[in-house]
Amino acid sequence: MRLFLPFLICFQLNITLAQDNQNFPPPEDPPVVNAHKVTGDIKVDGKLLEADWQDAEVVSDFFRMEPRQGGRYLYDTRVRILYDDKNLYIGAFCKDSLGRKGVRVQDLRRDFSWGENDIFFVQLDPQNLKQYCVSFQTTPYGNQRDLQNFNDENTDNDWNALWSVRTHRTDSGYFAEFAIPFKSIRYEQQPGDAGAVTWGISFSRLARRDYEQTVFPAIPQSFTPYRMTYAAQLRGLELPEPSANVRIEPYFLYQYDDIEKEGVNTTEGDMKLGGDVKWAINPRSVLDLTFNTDFAQADVDRAVNNLERFNIFFPERRQFFLENSGIWAGAGNRSVTPFFSRTIGLQGSFNAEPARINGGVRYTMRNEDQAIAALYIHQAETRNSSAASFGVARYLQNYGQENNIGVMVTHRLDEQSRELGTLESNNTTLTVDGLVRPKDELTVTYMLSGSRDNSNDTLGLAGSFFAGYSTNKFYAGWLTNFVSESYHPDMGFVFQKNVIWHNPGGYFIWRPKNIPWIRRFDPGAFFNYYHDASEPGNFQQGSIYLFPIYLIFTNGSFFQYAIFPTWQNINFDFAPLDIPIAQDDYYYTRHQINFNTDRSAKFSLSGNVNWGKFYNGIRTTIEGGLRFAPIPHATLTADYEYNNLKNLGEANENLKTHLTTIGSRFALNPRLQLSAFYQYNTFDDQGRWNIRGSWEYRPLSFIYIVFNDNRISGLEQPFEEQQLIGKITFLKQF
Repeated sequence: MRLFLPFLICFQLNITLAQDNQNFPPPEDPPVVNAHKVTGDIKVDGKLLEADWQDAEVVSDFFRMEPRQGGRYLYDTRVRILYDDKNLYIGAFCKDSLGRKGVRVQDLRRDFSWGENDIFFVQLDPQNLKQYCVSFQTTPYGNQRDLQNFNDENTDNDWNALWSVRTHRTDSGYFAEFAIPFKSIRYEQQPGDAGAVTWGISFSRLARRDYEQTVFPAIPQSFTPYRMTYAAQLRGLELPEPSANVRIEPYFLYQYDDIEKEGVNTTEGDMKLGGDVKWAINPRSVLDLTFNTDFAQADVDRAVNNLERFNIFFPERRQFFLENSGIWAGAGNRSVTPFFSRTIGLQGSFNAEPARINGGVRYTMRNEDQAIAALYIHQAETRNSSAASFGVARYLQNYGQENNIGVMVTHRLDEQSRELGTLESNNTTLTVDGLVRPKDELTVTYMLSGSRDNSNDTLGLAGSFFAGYSTNKFYAGWLTNFVSESYHPDMGFVFQKNVIWHNPGGYFIWRPKNIPWIRRFDPGAFFNYYHDASEPGNFQQGSIYLFPIYLIFTNGSFFQYAIFPTWQNINFDFAPLDIPIAQDDYYYTRHQINFNTDRSAKFSLSGNVNWGKFYNGIRTTIEGGLRFAPIPHATLTADYEYNNLKNLGEANENLKTHLTTIGSRFALNPRLQLSAFYQYNTFDDQGRWNIRGSWEYRPLSFIYIVFNDNRISGLEQPFEEQQLIGKITFLKQF
């Protein structure tokens, strides 16, 4: 079997590479879009009634990306661009024959989910880097989403800029009016006449009812609107002189904790004052300062019942670390990450209690040739961990049209603590990585990282290699991750030690012309082969993810049937959900069906049924979810996971677990919202509440009220914690 897999992959690639991929190269002469300077005042109300809007040049020659590439599209879009001394204005009319009745919007939260709503969005590349853009997005209800994208590969969805948008819904469609301050856009100052200023720009719209995505200018279906090598040229701007461009965001917080642990009850109230400062030194360089940093309003992690042999990656949720996170080496790799910011601000492991962050600084510089970034954070001593300093330095060199190579160093210093009885220790990693895109369809990334830990003076290696070929007809790729036994990135994350994981595979993309209710049919297979890094001949695990049925319907619904032949070599202590598995070789096959209905509808369902043998026993896992959003102002959700393990492990144990989550979100408008969720896990009898109210009383200035309740009764010593937080932030941009 192991010898057959590479032959099968090569055979598939030889067939698929011979097909017509329907891609087309970027234009040699990009289309030009002209911006016009306003002669009067612009009131940002989403109606575009001013005379300047009527006189502005119209962009309407969009190109259809979905559900079929090219040809006539159903939803016309007309875009105009204006500017004055302070703002860039984007005005769009998104035509819809059903008008207000045709609107699809699930909720009014900021940074909403892409693909579930009607959206209009604009991408800007003010420095003409071709490898980077910022995107500003809105729905017909005016909620905002902004992001940074790097090389059409990595996306920072939690980047927040200071800008505003208002919308207006009519019987024939909706208007969207953006006001983006020049201070929020980092650009090069170009002397001379207005024609000397050229930015990269693209527009896109998703009409969710028919899942029709259009874009200007034309971009192949196999890419995204963030592929800025295809961008148009924005001309006509007379840019204001650069100013200090400083953004300050102080906060005041009161937090009350009531904790009962090991039979002892403690209560504590605490007031905190802190904040962030952002200084755009010039269009290329930004300095961020943070002091007494707080993340009370960040989303909390959901519980997970882990039945696999690998570590679980919990994504970063804290705003300060999310911004510009795509610049670090390994940012898009959730298996081997030399710098993982969740190691900062915790007392030990990822799931430990928070530790106070005294302060920190971050510097980023990016131009068409290179990028430089550095981060330093100091963490205070706690009753469980000594004070620590975290440092990261990054250099990235661009070459060619879309290629780069970089180096990154991380260093963690845990200070000596007499009170805790710990000695000073430090850990360092050095990483080299890069991206090569010899043609638009082919992307190759690589990374090699070494670590040194002074506590035991060990050296270790880890790395990854990826090659992906993406067209409108098929996808084929190869991924290899490896981690040595001695690789210890104390500021990073690895999915497992002493392992090499190969993951080749691909799928065909068939878009039936005569079946309008099917958007895509993507059958394919991916192969997973794990073996020891120290002794490559020692097999760990192998599996085939074979999905002969993978249907994406025109309305966004989805259905998949997959089969997983699996080979396991358990030669270590392994106890999923505390059930010890005997050390032995195992072979079993599992089946999976998963689906979701139209996620843009008022009522939607999702489900996943996974069944079959599991080591020496039987496992059935059932997951279900529902969402009811009768209006965008109110959303209710419920999710459920059921695990039934039979005759598993050395003692042929039986175990059933139930993980239930219910949630809700209510919004008066995109700026005033209340959300809540409750989760209960029968495995450890843990229940948790999180209730959060937020009011954006001015752009990016918030008042938060947060209540957390966490109770675990399945331990020898039950644990209860209640927390009430009130926080106010104020943002001022100079």
